[in-house]
Amino acid sequence: MSNNPHDAKFKKWLDVLQQESWQLELIISGFAIYGLFMIIDPIEMANLEAQNDGNMYKIFLMQGLTVSWYILTVNLIAHVILRGLWIGAIGLRYVSGDIDYEKLPYSPKFTKHLKRRVGSFDSYVATLEKYCSIIFAVTFLLVFYLLGLLAISFTFALIGLWIDKEETPNWVRLGIGVPIILFLSFGVLLTFIDFITQGWLKKKKWTTFFYYPVYWVFKYITLSFLYRPMVYNFLDTRFGKRLSMIIVPLYLGIFILSATGFSTSNYLDKEMNSNSQIANSNNYNDLIEMNNSFADRASIPSKIIPDPYLNVFVVYGSTIEDDVFYFNEKLKPEEDKRGIHSAFTDGVLSWEKRGELKEYMKTIEEMYTLSIDSVDYKPQFVFTLNPRKQMGFETFLNMDSIPEGKHVLSVKRMDHLRDSSYLRTIIRIPFWHYKN
Repeated sequence: MSNNPHDAKFKKWLDVLQQESWQLELIISGFAIYGLFMIIDPIEMANLEAQNDGNMYKIFLMQGLTVSWYILTVNLIAHVILRGLWIGAIGLRYVSGDIDYEKLPYSPKFTKHLKRRVGSFDSYVATLEKYCSIIFAVTFLLVFYLLGLLAISFTFALIGLWIDKEETPNWVRLGIGVPIILFLSFGVLLTFIDFITQGWLKKKKWTTFFYYPVYWVFKYITLSFLYRPMVYNFLDTRFGKRLSMIIVPLYLGIFILSATGFSTSNYLDKEMNSNSQIANSNNYNDLIEMNNSFADRASIPSKIIPDPYLNVFVVYGSTIEDDVFYFNEKLKPEEDKRGIHSAFTDGVLSWEKRGELKEYMKTIEEMYTLSIDSVDYKPQFVFTLNPRKQMGFETFLNMDSIPEGKHVLSVKRMDHLRDSSYLRTIIRIPFWHYKN
């Protein structure tokens, strides 16, 4: 068959295909919903891991995937429900035909109202068909919108990283970087205005001379060249325009509803951090494994410690190394390699770095103070990964002199504000010590 859109046979084939598309829609929706429920746990786990590592790029990506997951799941489930209702309506029409209001023993007032508001059964079936097809198309269109937003954000991030590099000359920052940022910011504003006004900037001749270059650039940045035909075909009908006006408020309302909760106490909450009165499950290794979560700042084996020693794991945070450089300026490298790196980057430490690693760990040990109640310990750290693959520092504290009962582990770290240093408590973790 010819793929020429002007060929009569091709047009006839498309007409037949669109009438039978509901079968493909249901198949795709079913497989998609099954796949979506299979991948949500890995996405949430990767998001938690990124938050724990302080990886803003991965956090942003995982948040985008999470929003896409909710859009796809909610819309596809709604599509399957409406398609099921549509199939049921088709079956009922085969049995009983159209609605015969004359056979219903209603008063003339109700009969007139129902004829005007409900109409024929065929109109109801046609309306269901229209909504089902629109929801299916809008589902993937919204995901493309989100991908475009992520692409714009990544563009800003990459340009910002390039400008912030120390080796980037000032004339490049001011002469190239700043104009690009200003152009992109201006373009984002104009694109947003054009989006919420359904193409108002494309309708006016006096806006064409400054908006067309922005439109030409942003159609590639936002990947809109992939889905523009669907957008314009969606907006050329009154129904499409009305639906596009309520999509954003609808999803904002769903987001607000999903963020609501119920509180059972004025003082207690499930997400409270550990302290001398609160034991958060993210600070005990056995509960972390059970809940498939991550350690929050520090962790110990469990709430009950029967051994004469206490194993303490302190999570490596993204700001620790900045403090190391503050307290030991000799360790600050000429080139900071933190951040995005290539897969071809050599990750093996040189002999010079291996020698500095000992000084690095010594500085870490000097920065931290661990306390059980009022007894202070200077830790002897080793760098390691916990079972959840979190980077951190591990040590063991002698508890021979610690009596049985409830105790509180305090993890403190040297911090600085302007030119002054002070000891800051990172977290307090309660536990009970009972000897075997």
